[in-house]
Amino acid sequence: MYYNQNTLVYLDGDFVPASQANAGLFGQTLHYGVGVFEGIRSYDTPDGTRVFRANDHYERLKYSAEKAGLPYKWESKELTDATYKLLEKNNLKNAYIRPLVYADPMMSLAYPVNSHLFIAAWEWALYQTKALRLTVSPYRRPDPRSCVFDAKVSGYYVNSILASSEAKARGFDDALLLDVNGFVAEGPGANFFFEKNEKLYTSPKGNILPGITRDTVFQIASELGLEVVEKHFTPEELKDADTAFFCGTAAEVTPVSSVDDTVFKANWDNTASALVKQKYTRRVAFNEYANFTMVI
Repeated sequence: MYYNQNTLVYLDGDFVPASQANAGLFGQTLHYGVGVFEGIRSYDTPDGTRVFRANDHYERLKYSAEKAGLPYKWESKELTDATYKLLEKNNLKNAYIRPLVYADPMMSLAYPVNSHLFIAAWEWALYQTKALRLTVSPYRRPDPRSCVFDAKVSGYYVNSILASSEAKARGFDDALLLDVNGFVAEGPGANFFFEKNEKLYTSPKGNILPGITRDTVFQIASELGLEVVEKHFTPEELKDADTAFFCGTAAEVTPVSSVDDTVFKANWDNTASALVKQKYTRRVAFNEYANFTMVI
C-alpha cells in the first residue's frame, strides 16, 4: 500500500529504496513515542505538482521537534526541495507525504542525543468522501498541562487510535473527542467546525492541535466574509447547529452529518461550510493560494 520494490524514500539526506530503509528496535521513538511527524499533501495542478504549504509544515516539524527535545538540524527549504525531488523520483503528483524525525537507540527516560529524518510519499488522489457520522468518544484529550499539545508528537496518537477504533467498532465513521473539562476538542486526526446562522465555530487553541488546514479555513472564511468564532462548547450545543465539518491534511474539508443522536438538518450544499469546502478544493487543486505563513 505504501511502497513497492521501486519506491524511494529520503533518509538522512539520501534517497534509498524503501525496502532497505530501517531503524533499530532499541529506538526511543519505538519504545516511548518520542518522535515527531507531519502529514503533507501534494496536488497535480495546472502549474505542475505543488506541495500545499510545505514551508509551514516543515516549520511546524521543527517546532514539534524542539518541544519534544529532539535534536533538529534541517532547514525548511532544504526539506521542501527534497520533497519535490522525492515526488519526482517516485513519479508522484497527487500524494501524501510523511516526514518523521525519530530518535537514536536509548532506553532511558531522557532527551534524545541524536535524531534522524525520514520522508516517505505515496499516491493519494483527490476524492470526495461521504458525510461522516460521529460519536462522542469515551476517551478524552489529555490535560494540556501533561504534554505540549500544539506539537505533532508520535506518542500522542495512541489516544487518537483508541478513540477512532472504538467509534468504528460501534458503527460510526469516526470519533469526536472532548477535552478534560468536557468541551468539544477535535477529531482523532482533524479539527472540528460547526456552522450556525452562517457563522463558523471551532474550539480555541490549548486543547487541540491547531492544524494548518484549520488555519487555511480561517483565511478562506475571511475571504468569503464569514465570521469564525473560537470558543469552548459542549456536545449539547451542537443540537442547534446547522451543519459541521472536519478539516485536516488527509480529510481536507469533510462534511459531518451527525454526532450521536444529533442530525444536522441543513442541506450541506446550501451552507456556508460548503462554500468553504469548494474554495479549499479549488485552492489546492488549481494552485490558487497565497504564500502566507502560519503563526504557531
